[in-house]
Amino acid sequence: MDNLTKEQRKKNMRNITSRSKVEDRVSRELWRRGYRFRKNNKKLFGKPDISIKKYKIVIFIDSCFWHVCPEHSNMPQTNPDFWKKKLNRNIERDKEVNEYYESRKWNVLRIWEHELKKKNFEKTIDRIEEFIIESKSKESNS
Repeated sequence: MDNLTKEQRKKNMRNITSRSKVEDRVSRELWRRGYRFRKNNKKLFGKPDISIKKYKIVIFIDSCFWHVCPEHSNMPQTNPDFWKKKLNRNIERDKEVNEYYESRKWNVLRIWEHELKKKNFEKTIDRIEEFIIESKSKESNS
């Protein structure tokens, strides 16, 4: 049984977007640093948050709730069977997406949403930048 009315649930679901504010902050900072990329490219498997096809780079920014972060995830108390099935499927899908790209020699990076909180933001962006630089040099040497 849902605790919310149909209108409240509708409003909540309408507010869920495919792009989060965290992703937008990351995109702005990478763009400011001179990196050019595509966001949420629907033509790529798994619709990566950031992709650079030329260098076979895909970056996913995973929400702690939806992707079941080992540090911060919590199971909703209402309708636990539904949520367990839903969230476990998300974990499986993430594995499938990783395997898809790795089998095609792409460079895959997954970042947890909590790694982009204010105190860790610059450090995490530096890590993403390092990943892009390493991936570019791998592709240039191939």
